Amino acid sequence: MFSVQIDATQDITSQDQCAVVLRYVIDVIHERLLAVVNGEATTGEYFVQILKNVLEKLELDVSNCIGNATDGASNIQGHYRGFSALLSSHSPNHGHVWCYAHVLNLVLAETTGAVIASTSLFKLLNGIAVFIRESYKRMIIWVNENESSRHQSLSPIGETRWWAKDNASRKIFGNFGKPDNALYTDVLLTVAIIQKHENMKSDVRSKAKAYTESLLKYETILTAQIFLRIFEQTNPLSKYLQTKRIVATTKESLDKINRDFGGIKVVADNFVCWANEQLEDEENADLELEVQTELPLKIVRKKKTMPGENAYDERLNDAERAYEVEVYNPILDKVTQSFSDQFPSHGTLYNDLSILDPRNFDQLKNSNVEEYESLFKELSKPLLKFDSRATAENWKME
Repeated sequence: MFSVQIDATQDITSQDQCAVVLRYVIDVIHERLLAVVNGEATTGEYFVQILKNVLEKLELDVSNCIGNATDGASNIQGHYRGFSALLSSHSPNHGHVWCYAHVLNLVLAETTGAVIASTSLFKLLNGIAVFIRESYKRMIIWVNENESSRHQSLSPIGETRWWAKDNASRKIFGNFGKPDNALYTDVLLTVAIIQKHENMKSDVRSKAKAYTESLLKYETILTAQIFLRIFEQTNPLSKYLQTKRIVATTKESLDKINRDFGGIKVVADNFVCWANEQLEDEENADLELEVQTELPLKIVRKKKTMPGENAYDERLNDAERAYEVEVYNPILDKVTQSFSDQFPSHGTLYNDLSILDPRNFDQLKNSNVEEYESLFKELSKPLLKFDSRATAENWKME
């Protein structure tokens, strides 16, 4: 018996390469890279065919596969045409475990693109990092505006790793409710100085002006605090992804803050006060920088009512309430819904494996086999093919 792992990625020539890895146990666990196949498609059917071809060349029977490990992409985990579902026709009792780190990345990628405000925030953070790093003159200004003990480099945000967004957010805005180590004012002063620098090109100064104005917006601070709070919940999960309970706990924590916009606003207001105190420094007085303390008023155009019309669409005139409804609620709804949609229900698998934990042996010894019959049967299914002694009763006895 053996388990397999497959994964595909592009090489430097933009060609898809699919790696096929096999694991088996003799005296210890062995792991072997069987092949790296030049991919021509990304469907579940194609990946199954790649696996079958590789195994046939090595004279290995695909029906002896008792497990597969993959990422959480739809072409892999699809219920009908996904790789795992199609592999079941060749090995009905195999278990499928996909990479929770990849699933978490999908959840947070969906969340950070939920509304325009969130997309704009991370585009801003990435743009500033690239803007400063692409010129040695700008880098000199950045270094000079940082205290030596606090100097950190700004890194562009990668598209494939959610933690890059978390890292960029925390570098500039600090931790949720704790801005002491934030580089926000350093970044703001850097782009503001570049904007007023007479030796800089006009297009550079224009771009710096846009970055300065965006950083000073209260909406930017609010949106950043939303994601700092979300990342505060998901960071522990990224370290313990193979524990089912930690997934459920994180989901519960996100549910609790789902409508706590007031808590976000309090932290955002405190951050603004902290930032403005930093900007009042005498050395920076000539820049006249001040972070907005509230959202700008919404100007609502009055909709013309046609003859015979009585009904009208309700418009949100209050800027704060509009932000809560149009930005905060959709972001939190997206992350909680994505958790429910993306993370699979592996409760049965985890329960089955829990009976192999020595801490549960006393409980098993003092119970009737019927009570755990379903658990033992699930473990027996893939093994009875290889050893007729692997029955539920023998499992318990052993």
